[in-house]
Amino acid sequence: MAARQQPSPRGAEALENLCRAYWYPLYAYVRRLGYSAEDAQDLTQAFFAHLLRKPFLEDVGPEKGRFRSFLLACLKHFLVDEWQKARAAKRGGNRPALPLDVEQAEERYQLEGRVEANPETLFERRWALDLLERALDRLRGEAAASGRGAVFDQLEGCLLGDRPSETYAQLGSRLGLSGTAVKVTVHRLRQRYRDLLRQEVTRTVTHPEETEAEMRYLLEVVTR
Repeated sequence: MAARQQPSPRGAEALENLCRAYWYPLYAYVRRLGYSAEDAQDLTQAFFAHLLRKPFLEDVGPEKGRFRSFLLACLKHFLVDEWQKARAAKRGGNRPALPLDVEQAEERYQLEGRVEANPETLFERRWALDLLERALDRLRGEAAASGRGAVFDQLEGCLLGDRPSETYAQLGSRLGLSGTAVKVTVHRLRQRYRDLLRQEVTRTVTHPEETEAEMRYLLEVVTR
């Protein structure tokens, strides 16, 4: 909704945030279709340049379903009908490319493995994992701002449901805390992480009441 407010500083910032949030899942989708790394980088950049040349957000609405599904449909149409023209324009012609980290995209893609062989499945999984990572980055930033960055670094591995390799007492010995204090801190960090993740998910739905269903779907995607 904010990104529709073009041209305005708030709208431009919101649009860039959308592009940053979705560019890698879209890149991974293009790569899984069989395009080379270079072609996938060019196509992903060109796709966003193509979208920014027209008011594409005017076509977005609740009746169209999830925004990520709408965006993927746009990409499919672009690849079928316009990729050759966009390739010739080379990343949008004279329009400056978005500051996307496409140079590291292939490094990330090579870590994907071949488990998600289906491009659509890989797109959904990357969308979900990137949401989790954004929430974790916010939690890390909060910890650093409160002077507890070192504590967060030691306990980060406990937040994602993994069994820690050390006991809480062992972790506490390095942090100058009791095992009980570490357990309480981990509980609070997990609770805050869930809150931040819920906030991130709420930003992707049309109505707040859809958040819980989307949270369940996100967890289903990452645990398949």
